[in-house]
Amino acid sequence: MKTSKAFAALGSAAAMMLALSACGSGSDSGSETGGETQTLRLALNQTETHPSYIALDSFGENVSEGTNGAVEVEVYANETLGAQQEAIQLVSDGSVDMAVVSGTQLENLNEDFRVFNLPQVFDSVEHQMKVVGDDAVTGELYSSLEDQKITVIGGFTQGTRSIYNKDRPIQTPSDVDGMKIRVQESDVQLKMIELMGGAPTPMAFGEVYTALQSGVIDGAENNEVSYLTQKHNEVAPYFSNTNHLVGIDYVVINTDAYESMSEEDRAVFDEQWDAAVTEHTDLWVSETEKAHETLEAAGTKFNDVDTEEFQSVLQPLIDEYVTTDSAKKLYEDARAAAE
Repeated sequence: MKTSKAFAALGSAAAMMLALSACGSGSDSGSETGGETQTLRLALNQTETHPSYIALDSFGENVSEGTNGAVEVEVYANETLGAQQEAIQLVSDGSVDMAVVSGTQLENLNEDFRVFNLPQVFDSVEHQMKVVGDDAVTGELYSSLEDQKITVIGGFTQGTRSIYNKDRPIQTPSDVDGMKIRVQESDVQLKMIELMGGAPTPMAFGEVYTALQSGVIDGAENNEVSYLTQKHNEVAPYFSNTNHLVGIDYVVINTDAYESMSEEDRAVFDEQWDAAVTEHTDLWVSETEKAHETLEAAGTKFNDVDTEEFQSVLQPLIDEYVTTDSAKKLYEDARAAAE
């Protein structure tokens, strides 16, 4: 597998590294076993009400209990430790120990991650989680960034993603024509909106509300949970069920931090990670239902779309990006799991 791009030099990331290094190395004395506590700082761009925070907070508590305080996980929400592009650089450098990053961030480091970011690869959340949790399918992919000191421990679903906007319902791709739609920093996402006829506008997640409010962008694409927790419904009340892809977040850890755990502590860490995935997925299903009800009551205007037209315009993404042997194998394994 190939690394597609080198890390960019990030001034804000450097500043964050200096600030964090002043706080210590992440090890503190005083665990219940009498030794040092390995404190893992985890960067998250969501709020404390988001399923990712809830599941990871429980994960931290369970890891601490299972290791008798030898390993602690502290979750920093709301981009406190930087936006995702910064956070992944900091994990690589070891200034931040863990982060939740969108799959679109990892495709910039290894092009094969693109496969799981493409429309029409996963039919549902259940299908997606079956694939991304299968070590036989993902083991080589997840370890492919270790030369950059990044280990992928697994994935959280982002749910089914759709387009929302300020002005009108979207029913066909022609309704997207000319709209400025926020996307993540990803070649796939840029091309996806272009194929729909829109003008893709990459920006950090934390900037979207203000950009919608001020008219810098006309809309964005995301799931109902994030749409609600970030209050984007206040400034973009039209939510069209394009369901163009099932998104994914990955939880990554600095490779040295992961390998420095004792064998026993790492076994607990891995076991509790599996439990966190189950908790997150269950939460996601229930919170999506609640979010939909809350949004409807608050005035969000939902509408269905011409699904076949959207599938037709997005098919070229598969043809363009699933070309290498490794990408084809991932795609074929993912689709086979749906059968």
